[in-house]
Amino acid sequence: MAMTGSYFRGDSSPILSPEDEQLYDKVSYTYYEQLDGYKYLKSFGIDYKFYQGSYLTALNNAIDISKKTIIHIPSVNSGESTKDKYNEVDAIFDAIGEVIKQDPETGIYILKSHVDGRLLKVADLVNEEGRDKVQDYLRKMNNEDQLDILVALGMAKEGFDWPWAEQALTIGYRRSLTEIVQIIGRVTRDSSNKTHAQFTNMIEEPDAKDGEVQYAVNSILKAITASLLMEQVLAPEIHLKARKHKQNKGTGNAGDIFIRGLKDPSTEKVKSIIENDMPDLKAAILQDDGVKNGIAANVNAETMNKVLIPKVIMTRYPGLNNEEIEEVRQYAVADTVLRHAVVDQTTDKKGNTNEFLRMADKFINVDELDINLIDSINPFQRAYDVLSRNIDSDILRVIQRSIDAKKYDFTDDELVYLYNQIKQFVVKNGREPDKNSHDEVEARMAYALAKLRDMQARRKQVE
Repeated sequence: MAMTGSYFRGDSSPILSPEDEQLYDKVSYTYYEQLDGYKYLKSFGIDYKFYQGSYLTALNNAIDISKKTIIHIPSVNSGESTKDKYNEVDAIFDAIGEVIKQDPETGIYILKSHVDGRLLKVADLVNEEGRDKVQDYLRKMNNEDQLDILVALGMAKEGFDWPWAEQALTIGYRRSLTEIVQIIGRVTRDSSNKTHAQFTNMIEEPDAKDGEVQYAVNSILKAITASLLMEQVLAPEIHLKARKHKQNKGTGNAGDIFIRGLKDPSTEKVKSIIENDMPDLKAAILQDDGVKNGIAANVNAETMNKVLIPKVIMTRYPGLNNEEIEEVRQYAVADTVLRHAVVDQTTDKKGNTNEFLRMADKFINVDELDINLIDSINPFQRAYDVLSRNIDSDILRVIQRSIDAKKYDFTDDELVYLYNQIKQFVVKNGREPDKNSHDEVEARMAYALAKLRDMQARRKQVE
């Protein structure tokens, strides 16, 4: 058995080469499954806070000293930095409370909170002087009472272990998605002191009159948020197959989608990538700077699908030939597009039902699915387009609910039936049904509940 990291890995080079990975059967263990398996930590939130001027003047509205917090100040080369990192640390201390003393042996500061008068233990990893003592103290911590707040610049990211941390406050946007998920990983350790973890990003409010700056900031926020919301294995499992001839309705397994022009895997390497590595490949595509810049610049679908995405595939799997790269590319694009498609149905006078997929601004008959039609759509654009600059954790939940509501089609009678089943389930289990449950009935109830709530929210908007 070989075990490697999750989406929260940030290694510049993989632990295993793609060739070696193909020797293993891959099992994906997602971040959401990780939360489900935790004993204490059950939820995670994302929040964006905007400020004008210096971030130091807005700290009081962003720091929640009741929670164990990691604060990452901006790089001295960034626009958000004051260019004096030591003064920034002092200002953060002032926002937290009054400095009572510094332990000469550990380097840890004791601050008296402005809010409730509690004595807080604060670590400074920004100042070089005495940093070794602080790091040694942090490595030896074995209980939650030994630290309350940590201030860092380039440290306390990948590999740093403080399981009691409840929130990460990151100041200034980060160009690296890897860095963001590394920071998020610091607060998503399971610990008895928390049921919820929080990531907050403080970003300078762009000048509303400066459209280019505003668009750039929005694009970065959308990239981060959409990346963390990527469905991957959460979406209902679908299997893409090449359409060799006219497919009779009712043939094939549930979840099979037949696409004209889709290439069959020509080698075991390609087949293994499609069956086992698609979530990781799509995560790699989404984190690629060329792809992110392409989305921000609103490049056309052909450039995205035929130029930028193949580059990522070539980099990740250097041993593939051109034909194999094209096969993997087709499946990656089709899988992503179809997961964001909305299914609509029409019924003719004879009672025959026809299914249509609404992908971006296109309506495509399911029976007429063609790889060329799919290639005419930017596969990641929809994920970004639904997000806005003012996104917060509540809106994220709405977006996730809206996505879930579109995954299954329910008749009105079925929704009424499932609603009654859901009420009984809640009474019996003391919780709502879980969409990630291995019990198909429970999962379907969860999606029905999402559909009902989405319908209710839309009805309120109309009223």
